[in-house]
Amino acid sequence: MKIPGIYYSMLIGCLAPVFSHAQDATNMIPKQSSVKDTSKQTDLIDLAKALFHIDKIHTSTQRQKKIYFSFLPVAGDVPGGTGYALITSTTAGTYLGPHSTTNLSTVTFAPYWNLRDRFGLPLRSSLWLKDNDWNIQGDIRVLVYPQYTWGVGTSHTYSENTLVDDNYIRFYQTALKRIRPYFFAGAGYNLDYRAHIKTNDPVVDLAQFTGYPYGTGSNSVSSGVNLTLLYDTRNNSVNPLPGSYINIVYRINPIFLGSNNDWQSLYADVRKYVSMNPMNKNQQNTLAFWSYFWTVFNGKTPYLDLPSIGWDSYNRSGEGIDQNRYRGKSLFYFESEYRRDITTNGLLGFVVFTDVNTVSGSGTLFTSWHPAAGTGLRLKFSKVSRTNVGLDFGFSKGYNALILNVGEAF
Repeated sequence: MKIPGIYYSMLIGCLAPVFSHAQDATNMIPKQSSVKDTSKQTDLIDLAKALFHIDKIHTSTQRQKKIYFSFLPVAGDVPGGTGYALITSTTAGTYLGPHSTTNLSTVTFAPYWNLRDRFGLPLRSSLWLKDNDWNIQGDIRVLVYPQYTWGVGTSHTYSENTLVDDNYIRFYQTALKRIRPYFFAGAGYNLDYRAHIKTNDPVVDLAQFTGYPYGTGSNSVSSGVNLTLLYDTRNNSVNPLPGSYINIVYRINPIFLGSNNDWQSLYADVRKYVSMNPMNKNQQNTLAFWSYFWTVFNGKTPYLDLPSIGWDSYNRSGEGIDQNRYRGKSLFYFESEYRRDITTNGLLGFVVFTDVNTVSGSGTLFTSWHPAAGTGLRLKFSKVSRTNVGLDFGFSKGYNALILNVGEAF
């Protein structure tokens, strides 16, 4: 399928600033001199030791520690805005090779349950093998997943929505081989299986509400392969140090692999982290930028697989905007965030963010923009893995929310 010229132009425009930085890449990961001296930092683990008079662990034992855990149980909104649930978020980080040549591998498990008929079991992983020779990415989800939807494009107002429920299984696995420092290429398999798709309206079904004919019946299957390019100079994805990240994924979903229809998609994700105080390694003072472009081809993409706000890999985009609020055949997103420590020991910090998106559908891409903004506090959970617990408040037209996360939004 031929990609329209506007998509090439936009992709090049997004990547140009970061590729200019790539010319200086000479190591497998950023120099470790950029890592904070954690002996001068304080986290919640230190506070717990002091509060409960736990003896200090010997330095030799700390150096032998292999896995860093963060765990957060909380009650909050179920994804999709369908009420409160019990939510836990567990993040584990470990090094599968020497710290000086291997990125931190992470696994995140964030189940939720509303004590009735809504639950989710998402497991996401990014494993860096020794010396960063391989990066293995995984995203497995089993969800009974209610979510509000507003159709394609921007033709519906915020109050004109319908609740869609389905049983959802996702299985994504991608293996990337290091081609040169910072640069990886690979392939993988993607499955999106949805069963028992229905709305809460006994009169109007999903096809009638959206006016979209594909994937709006009772079942939807998208099964395909992906071709992926990755450029990553970060050595910590939980709380990135200054660096750059580019991820380009081209997905092909043929009928012979089980898909309902033949369709393809392109996803280009670009991130940049700039230190505002590079001489002080013990103070967080960072500007972070994130932009992605997501589009589909062939016109037969199932409705729930169309590009939608909040449906990036980790469901972190669109802070301050209801998930699924904007959906279309193409979506462009941009977010900027300022991160700063409040205390000199790094225990407490804050962020300020703003984001904007535009989708195609009822109108043309780039003719209607949807902004949001917000701020939040950070509490250092682990100074070794740089894991923060964050409480953010985001808002946009007709919507606001408190968001509790382990790790940064991007």
